[in-house]
Amino acid sequence: MGGLLYNVFIDPFMQMGSAPDLLLQVLWEGFVSGTLYALIALGFVLIFKASGVFNFAQGIMVVFGALSLVGLIALGVPAILAIVMCIGIMAALAYSVEKLVLRPLVNQEPIILFMATIGLNFFLIGLGELVFGGEPKVMPTEQLGLPTGSWDFDVLGGLVIIQQLDVAAAAVACTLVAGLAIFFNKTRIGRALRAVADDHQAALSVGISLNQIWRIVWFSAGIVALATGIMWGARSDVSFALSIVALKALPVLILGGFTSIPGAIVGGLIIGFGEKIAEFYWGPLVGGSIESWFPYFLALIFLLFRPQGLFGEKIIDRV
Repeated sequence: MGGLLYNVFIDPFMQMGSAPDLLLQVLWEGFVSGTLYALIALGFVLIFKASGVFNFAQGIMVVFGALSLVGLIALGVPAILAIVMCIGIMAALAYSVEKLVLRPLVNQEPIILFMATIGLNFFLIGLGELVFGGEPKVMPTEQLGLPTGSWDFDVLGGLVIIQQLDVAAAAVACTLVAGLAIFFNKTRIGRALRAVADDHQAALSVGISLNQIWRIVWFSAGIVALATGIMWGARSDVSFALSIVALKALPVLILGGFTSIPGAIVGGLIIGFGEKIAEFYWGPLVGGSIESWFPYFLALIFLLFRPQGLFGEKIIDRV
């Protein structure tokens, strides 16, 4: 029993202190993953704030945007033009979703909107497989101008390796998250979004166009999905398995709160740091692969003690 307690509670911290270079490497990997998780979660937050529903299709939107970019570049379209065309594709998708899916369901129960996003998810999966095929694709990093080298740093006699692609991914994610946070918190459209989130009917009564807000929000979520797909695809490959990675945003949202943009940022970083540290220092005790389920375990703890998340609003029902 004493040996188990030592392995679980003492030995990992001893390792952290004895090998600070490895700790810094793990923290860096966690930071990169956390910023990308925050970027994914931001797409979910925008949709939830506007419609009050968890957008189950956000994950496949990440894949669809990345596949569109890879497909256009494979056809010989220049990278810059391909990105612009992908933005247009996401705008067309946002308009189609608003007109064909959301507009007929105004003022319906949230579960109906949620089921609509599940249907949209499977439709986009089928469309993606039909157009692009089901095999994994390689993100053309050279055509996109993404760096592929690395920097090596000597830290207290150890080596910390920083991939330049990870730096670019973290920079893009931080810039996009900060830009969207400022846009939706400080602009007129952001105030209209909050009004729509509070009450659809009240927002309509003061002249706010619900259809326009939904188009803007879905377009923003599409841009977030495209950027996420490019960065995740460049770090691994572009396949439909990325939609499963995108569901890591669910524990991020549980930690940060479903309606909070700062919560998406903080929750993403907590999950990113937590899963990497848990995998490296506690993973060997349970045979590895702790990274795949640790975020959901952490989210379960939050659901038990703070179900609204760190930045979510506590809901009080009067009976």
